[in-house]
Amino acid sequence: MKDRKVVIIGTGFVGATIGYTLLVKESVREIVLIDIDKDKAEGEAMDIGHGVPFVRPMQVYAGEYRDCKDADIIILAAGAAQKPGESRTDLLSRNASVFKSILQEVMRYCPKEVLLLAVTNPVDILTYITLKITGLSPVRVIGSGTVLDTARLRARLSEHTHIDARNIHAYVLGEHGDSEVTAWHSAMIAGLPIGEFCNRCGQCSGASLEEIRQSVKNAAYEIVEKKGATYYAVSLAAERIVRALGGGENSILTVSGLCDGEYDIRDVCLSIPRAIGSHGIARSVEIPLSDGEIAALRRGADRLRQLARQIGY
Repeated sequence: MKDRKVVIIGTGFVGATIGYTLLVKESVREIVLIDIDKDKAEGEAMDIGHGVPFVRPMQVYAGEYRDCKDADIIILAAGAAQKPGESRTDLLSRNASVFKSILQEVMRYCPKEVLLLAVTNPVDILTYITLKITGLSPVRVIGSGTVLDTARLRARLSEHTHIDARNIHAYVLGEHGDSEVTAWHSAMIAGLPIGEFCNRCGQCSGASLEEIRQSVKNAAYEIVEKKGATYYAVSLAAERIVRALGGGENSILTVSGLCDGEYDIRDVCLSIPRAIGSHGIARSVEIPLSDGEIAALRRGADRLRQLARQIGY
């Protein structure tokens, strides 16, 4: 993993923070920052690169699209930022055109075995667009999906139950957005269904599971309203995906990817648990869901598919 080269396209809040996070975590050997604003890319590369003496040796520099030619992973973080009160899907038309122009340049140089990680919102549709434009194998085109939403869910459940978030197994599935599905049916703590755990422990906070679900779903809107953008936690999520891709871990992460029959869903990118290894998506894992959760997942898939069709994909 630490011998890999990562190219980050887009050096706004998210792209630059991903670069910084990869440095601090010592995740890769080479970080290239590309942006339409070359001065911004150079400034971010300088600022991040000045931290190299505090970590393992690595290269950090601003580059051009030709630097994609020997990249192992390309992170797509360019695009318009989400504005206060704006839904992720409101960003669609603007960011779809941005991605099209970027990917045409990227594919002139990058090898067919490259791994593409989309982070820009609305990430599920942009992951699908990336797949269609590049023609790469579906296993090699990944979106950050609900990895962050799942982390938010586990963080809130940790507060609720007073249990380490790393010992909580619960997932947010579907769209990284308003139609996301909290998979309560499979949520477990210490081998117990979450409801049973809470009934036994006697230490849970007063928040209901529905309150927790709503707080997770609306977290991005609240953060954007308060500080203008989200970038710290999503950068950690991106680094976690990069680490899984580079390390051949087959870690289960709720990344966005092309569905091919899972839960009877096809021809759309959304998040379900997937094993992530050195070649991309190794396999999907269909965890048990309630009938209502499956129905909600399919409705979200239909919505994403319709939105993609509206812009010609």
